[in-house]
Amino acid sequence: QVYLVETGGGSVQAGGSLTLYCAADSRYNMTSMAWFRQAPGKQREAVAGYCDDGRTAYAEALKGRFTISRGQRSKILSSEMKFLKPEDTGMYYCAGTRICPLDLLDSTGYSYWGQGTQVTVSS
Repeated sequence: QVYLVETGGGSVQAGGSLTLYCAADSRYNMTSMAWFRQAPGKQREAVAGYCDDGRTAYAEALKGRFTISRGQRSKILSSEMKFLKPEDTGMYYCAGTRICPLDLLDSTGYSYWGQGTQVTVSS
């Protein structure tokens, strides 16, 4: 069962930009979506979260470089990533849920997950 499909990953040089997209299966009425990432050999960490009530949340270390939004009609989640660094390299996963969690950056609050899209930043 495919709940979420991520696109937009790729390779970029340090200082460059990428925008990730995540499309959700509309049958599951996800009101909250988020991005998490995992680098090789490291634990998964939160990137940014979004709720249809307008709330957004960003990992402290990424504030100012990442912007998350969701299309009102398309419901596609977008995450614009600027000034990318080699340490931003990893697999980026989209997550979603029907009810917005209190903590948009807590992975346990999300029920549905995508397969991930790779982001590679070279120095």
